[in-house]
Amino acid sequence: MLRLTANHGCLADFYSLHIVFFTAHCGSCGPGYKSPLDAMKGPHEELIYVPCIYRNTGINKPDYLATVDVKRNSAHYSQVIHRLPMPNVNDELHHSGWNTCSSCFGDSTKVRDKLILPCLISSRVYVVDVGTDPRAPRIHKVVEADDIKEKCGLAYMHTSHCLGCGDIMISTLGDPEGNAKGGFVLLDAETFEVKGNWEKKGQAAPFGYDFWYQPRHNVMISTEWGAPKALIGGFNPDDVAAGHYGHHLHVWDWKTHTRIQSLDLGDDGQIPLEIRFLHNPDAAQGFVGCALSSSIFRFFKTKDEKWAAEKVIQVPAKKVQGWALPEMPGLITDILLSLDDRFLYFSNWLHGDIRQYDICDTQHPKLVGQIFLAGSILSDGPVTVLDDPELKHQPDPVIVKGRRVPGGPQMIQLSLDGKRLYVTTSLYSGWDKQFYPDMICNGSVMLQIDVDTHKGGLKLNPDFMVDFGKEPHGPALAHECRYPGGDCSSDIWV
Repeated sequence: MLRLTANHGCLADFYSLHIVFFTAHCGSCGPGYKSPLDAMKGPHEELIYVPCIYRNTGINKPDYLATVDVKRNSAHYSQVIHRLPMPNVNDELHHSGWNTCSSCFGDSTKVRDKLILPCLISSRVYVVDVGTDPRAPRIHKVVEADDIKEKCGLAYMHTSHCLGCGDIMISTLGDPEGNAKGGFVLLDAETFEVKGNWEKKGQAAPFGYDFWYQPRHNVMISTEWGAPKALIGGFNPDDVAAGHYGHHLHVWDWKTHTRIQSLDLGDDGQIPLEIRFLHNPDAAQGFVGCALSSSIFRFFKTKDEKWAAEKVIQVPAKKVQGWALPEMPGLITDILLSLDDRFLYFSNWLHGDIRQYDICDTQHPKLVGQIFLAGSILSDGPVTVLDDPELKHQPDPVIVKGRRVPGGPQMIQLSLDGKRLYVTTSLYSGWDKQFYPDMICNGSVMLQIDVDTHKGGLKLNPDFMVDFGKEPHGPALAHECRYPGGDCSSDIWV
């Protein structure tokens, strides 16, 4: 029971506190929680794992996994307590996943004790042991890019999800030559050997990025970023017109591993990135954030058993002076849904705000919370806003514990109970360097937002700031957050 409890996110120094909880609620169950609503009753997060990147910063050191103490009364609250360097440089750690999650809840032989770290640029996959000592993770295995290339013909790894069958699936952006190719790599969840492609031969999508599956509807839907050759060094608007970035959702038959529909989101759906089904496994709908067009689309199953999408939120561009283009999009880069499917959250990396929407009526989301943290339109910056349909004044810079928040709010992660939202400010080192060069020099940060889960509302916690500008080897770029016990963007219920 100790091992099972530990890998639900319960650390060694407080095992006894949670043994009773998990014994009463889990019995001999597997990892995660029986349902999304059960997950909301889980223990508060006390650790967060955050990939930190040195590629493009001028610091020739490996990326590393930082362990951050987020236990409110801890002596090390809001501090990095451990750093696990990778064995190589220039990997570009990005998103992460688990060896198993709530999709395997009924299997008592499964334990959530390995964090899967795909590399966006080197195409390696690091398997990190977080079960032996959650406060001090260690490398368990390295899956080399050559193995993935030989067996799958894929590269530029992105999203990792565990599957109920016991495999791990990782989406890709391209082939080893840097051309766009939206395929999926399967790893064995016990040995972490490359098993081959998930998709049937010849079925890869034109572009790849994120994905989410919903077995009760026999469906998976994937999204599109761009061709690795186009985005690796930075963003060029001409590449959009040239067709090097995507604007489709791809619908897959979950059982046959074949692509059955491609939904063209058009000009209003340029660069669809993060995709989230509603957490309810019976739900046949969800949302996707489209970065360049700064829009949120709702996707859904129609009466004739097909899939469709409609725009439900639009963040208007701002007319500006002193920036690269005459209009600045919000650039929606991450979205989340609360585990009870009540709220949608997303970040506008360029405008600098995080928004909270009530989605009880999924066709008509209602804005109920908004907070500006940083971004490119600050009142003391080089950009002048000439016309803004939303704001009367440019927002002021935000200072937390003496540090000015750099970059813009980017990756977000919500606590299980929905009351705390964590945010980091780095997107991808090549784009960070282009849009926020000061963050390359001074490092990114991690903040925590208190959430009103009754009426809606977002408030900055002034006591929480992880400053990755003060790391031992120099300023680093912190990206996606994961809790040891799972969260609302890694767990899928089947």
